Amino acid sequence: QVRVAESGGGSVQAGGSLRLSCKPSGIDYVLINCFGWFRQAPGKEREGVATICTGGGSTAYSDSVKGRFTVSEDTSVNTVYLKMNSLKPEDAGMYYCALGPGPVLIPGPYNHWGQGTQVTVSS
Repeated sequence: QVRVAESGGGSVQAGGSLRLSCKPSGIDYVLINCFGWFRQAPGKEREGVATICTGGGSTAYSDSVKGRFTVSEDTSVNTVYLKMNSLKPEDAGMYYCALGPGPVLIPGPYNHWGQGTQVTVSS
């Protein structure tokens, strides 16, 4: 069974940083095409934040995080990271990692999702 586990969320002040981790299991890492990071704030729709395709593939970011967030992978530990700098209160929400077929920032094509990790940013 494929599982996706996110970690690294927490509470920070505006301007602070966090690094989220996403580690899949139950699937050969080389079979994963792309990872997507999504977030969802209360009362809002889930939105794509960043995506990375494995094996040194392409990355993409939403306009709202471009220049502040960096997505990367470490194939030695089969883990994808989302480094978030200069956090703003509007970045708060539940952050999800998912596995998908291509570098898109919409949730529909992604078929394996983690339970999420909470990010809180205080002003």
